[in-house]
Amino acid sequence: MFPSISLAQEIGLAVLLVAALVWVLGLGHMLWDSRFHHPEPGAYEGVGVIPAQRGAAAHPMESVELTEAEEEAFAGLIRTIPLR
Repeated sequence: MFPSISLAQEIGLAVLLVAALVWVLGLGHMLWDSRFHHPEPGAYEGVGVIPAQRGAAAHPMESVELTEAEEEAFAGLIRTIPLR
């Protein structure tokens, strides 16, 4: 095929081109299915919407009591954040 490259390189190039072609065809097939495939309502069994965020008192491990020094340090840190 090419006089300047070896047979092993030609085989490697052919394998690489076939793999690239398979990848492109797979990607096209995936995009085609996602665009034109409309499942029937109720086809997916799962969470229909994003669940609401839980409140701070939902679980004791989700809240932390800060000391007054920690609260002051946090307030100072917040004041250093530049606002646009």
